Amino acid sequence: MNFSDINFNNKIILITGGAGFIGSNLAFYFQENFPKAKIIIFDCFRNENTFSNGNLHSFGHYKNLIGFQGDVICGNINNKDDLSLLNDHNFDYIFHQAAISDTRVYDQEIIMQTNVNSFFDILNLAKKHSSVLVYASSAATYGSLPSPQTVGKESPENPYGFSKYLMDQIAIKFANENPEMSIVGLRFFNVYGSKEFFKATTSSMVIQLGHQILDGKKPRLFYNSDQIYRDFIYIKDVIQANIKACSPKKNGVYNVGTGNPRSFLDIAEILQINLKTKFEIDYFSNPYKGYQMNTKANIKLTSENIGFNPIYSLEEGIKDYIPEIKKLHREDIK
Repeated sequence: MNFSDINFNNKIILITGGAGFIGSNLAFYFQENFPKAKIIIFDCFRNENTFSNGNLHSFGHYKNLIGFQGDVICGNINNKDDLSLLNDHNFDYIFHQAAISDTRVYDQEIIMQTNVNSFFDILNLAKKHSSVLVYASSAATYGSLPSPQTVGKESPENPYGFSKYLMDQIAIKFANENPEMSIVGLRFFNVYGSKEFFKATTSSMVIQLGHQILDGKKPRLFYNSDQIYRDFIYIKDVIQANIKACSPKKNGVYNVGTGNPRSFLDIAEILQINLKTKFEIDYFSNPYKGYQMNTKANIKLTSENIGFNPIYSLEEGIKDYIPEIKKLHREDIK
């Protein structure tokens, strides 16, 4: 599906974090729709290093790129020597997805270095090459503010959300200082879909609950999950937003969600319909303090300024995702 009038053939495209969830989907979108595009992935890939919460430093995985025919550069965005490997190319488009995206990492230093310091390098690279820059922001910038979440009203409550908030401020200032540039930040809400499996415990509840059900277990949810709402958005709609952000009417930061929040109980019920099971829900107490009870993206400006309009309902997205959920059941996460 082609989401834009832009012809990306014969263009040079950089995707940082291209072995990750959204980045790898972008890579295959271009490969399938614009076979003459030159696609370069820059990713540090995963190693065995973990944070204090037990999660990996990086979720990039080679299996997300099996079948990819472009160039792959293994490098860390915190390393100037690694970044210098990009100097041999003149990028038309840069999609900056590389980041520490785990909301429960509290090592502020490494998050700020990785997400904020390196962003200046990406911005300067885009300026040097006159590249269109689309980067990943996050709904974590809103914290626990009441819905609908609206750009300009932020209150991050973890280091990751704060780092993305800073990135947005930096991008707005940089765009104002360089009005000839095209710079767009996309605040992703709860993304689910193909190629998220290797995010392990930070993957969406869609695949986690799907695999619980395929294991023959009752889907586990917090008590009152019928009252916990999230703006779940399917990966194909996220790709649409990235592509349409390449020709914005106006630089800025934009929400990427459906504007139609659904409950965690809805996910379990839709999965059971598709997987033809009728397990009872196994409820347990929510262990997290300050848990966000409702997210709903205000996408009015996203629609007006980049032409984004979500296509997939939760029912449609999960139905489309089911074959991969089944395929990856009992797959080795390593």
